[in-house]
Amino acid sequence: MLRAMQIEVNGRPHQVDAGTTVAALLELLGVQGGPVAVERNQEIVPRAEHGSTALHDGDRLEVVQFVGGG
Repeated sequence: MLRAMQIEVNGRPHQVDAGTTVAALLELLGVQGGPVAVERNQEIVPRAEHGSTALHDGDRLEVVQFVGGG
């Protein structure tokens, strides 16, 4: 059984399974397919590393999805 972790996303608490990656979190949040920026503990996570960057208990993330318009 996977252990649950507490993280914060855009100032709100979230509970995820241990071993969850940034990419998996984005999928859980429904943020995928478009341009997105992720900051983890005040450091940008490059898009190429979303699938390999595992989250840890207590991580604080900011997720920004870019929206076009005019």
